[in-house]
Amino acid sequence: MTGITDVKKITTAASDLGAKLYRIWGPIQRVLTFSPADEMIAPENNLSVSIDKGNISIAYGSRFLSKISIGGMKQYSFEEDIYPQPEDLLSSLSLAVNEFSISKADITLSIPKAWTIIRTVDFPSTVKENLPDVISYELDRLTPFSAAEAVFDFRVLEDNVDRVALLLMAAKTDQIRPYIDLLNENGFAVSKITVNLSAIGSLLRYMDKKSDALFVEIGIKGYEGGLFSNGLPAHNFSGTLTGLDEKTKIELICKDIKSLLNMSRNKGGTPRIFALFKDKSADLMGLLTSGLDMPVSVMGETDIRLNLPLPHMGMNAAAAGAVIQSLEPEANGLNLLKKGRHEKQKTPVALTILLMLTILSIWIFYLIAPLKIEEKRLQEISGQILLKKEEAKKVEALKKEAESISEKITAIDNFKHDRVMTMDVLRELTSILPKNAWLSRARIASSSVDIEGYAGKATELLPKLEASKYFRKVEFSSPIMRDTRMTAEKFNIKMEIEATKNNETENIKNEKK
Repeated sequence: MTGITDVKKITTAASDLGAKLYRIWGPIQRVLTFSPADEMIAPENNLSVSIDKGNISIAYGSRFLSKISIGGMKQYSFEEDIYPQPEDLLSSLSLAVNEFSISKADITLSIPKAWTIIRTVDFPSTVKENLPDVISYELDRLTPFSAAEAVFDFRVLEDNVDRVALLLMAAKTDQIRPYIDLLNENGFAVSKITVNLSAIGSLLRYMDKKSDALFVEIGIKGYEGGLFSNGLPAHNFSGTLTGLDEKTKIELICKDIKSLLNMSRNKGGTPRIFALFKDKSADLMGLLTSGLDMPVSVMGETDIRLNLPLPHMGMNAAAAGAVIQSLEPEANGLNLLKKGRHEKQKTPVALTILLMLTILSIWIFYLIAPLKIEEKRLQEISGQILLKKEEAKKVEALKKEAESISEKITAIDNFKHDRVMTMDVLRELTSILPKNAWLSRARIASSSVDIEGYAGKATELLPKLEASKYFRKVEFSSPIMRDTRMTAEKFNIKMEIEATKNNETENIKNEKK
């Protein structure tokens, strides 16, 4: 028993380690195999055309750095209850291209659900590796068309141990060919064909990626919808409403919806319900909500997280969904032109090789560079030591000379700070004397200053001079005289210069003596 327990522990540990390594390697592999043309960053434009009874809707969208924007949307009306003809499609597309000012864009054609066969089929899991060939071979059994006379595509819904469940969509080529041929003849190449219901599923998934969706489109004469799993219409329904009152209409619609709700809930799903009312009947909206007894998101009133050139209520869900399906890498949409054969994207290896060579070069440089650098530094240091011996002697001589010069500078600075400089005195006089006073003579001694000049009022000069930090004992050395010719008072003032710190110390010592 102990041996079995140890083996189980080792197996569990190895499994956990493998899972961790896979999680770590996943992002690394993504970087190493990343292509500049990756759909996540490569810009792309798309023009989607949705055909429906009585109208054609056209939407233009673009993708840049994974962000999708709708640049324009137009709807063209034709005879009611009749599908537009190829000529109508060509004229509508030409008008839209001119109005949107489009130079180049992939064109997606979204056809009505009534033109297609949509069904879920099961196959043994042994055919998983060759599904396109199997579908082509079995198509005449699964649908009224053979592979040669139909366009079709499929997606895997469930992949169990012994069975694989597929969603199959097919349409007769003869019904679509006139539209495609006429567009090709006039320079409009169709690169994708999808179905309106599938396009709406892509739009619903873009709106809410966390849960499944149950969609119903209600018109005056009928309704159709489906249960979408991962954006794919796994189950769909439809019915006619002609001649029924509103209560009976809602009962019929709610019956189909509740049937799919119960199916989804039995599998653990909680789908979100979306409804599109073509006639915008407020009564029908209220009756549907009360009949289901659960919230219903009404298309045109729900934020779809798209940059639209018009309010959401003016949006055609199928056309907008076809743009999303064509531009979003994770949309998982169907393209009937492919007939189930989708080319697997080749893993780019050029970038990986370049990165690995770069890493190898850096690693080699990382190993060798420090040794080379240190050897070079050692050689430089040895050479510098030889050169510095003579320079060291010169430095010693310069150091002694610098000390001598420093002593002289110190002596000069001491002399400067021990006495008040003449320039300082003149600068102080210039700043103190008012503008209407000027000097005719000035004598500056070591401890006193005598000035002679003229002023508008000489007595005002004494307080200003006394307030200076440079002067003390300011007084007139002679009486003030009025000079009528100069219209000013002539003055003679004498004053002592405030002593420096050294002089103050000496004066204090002398006073003590």
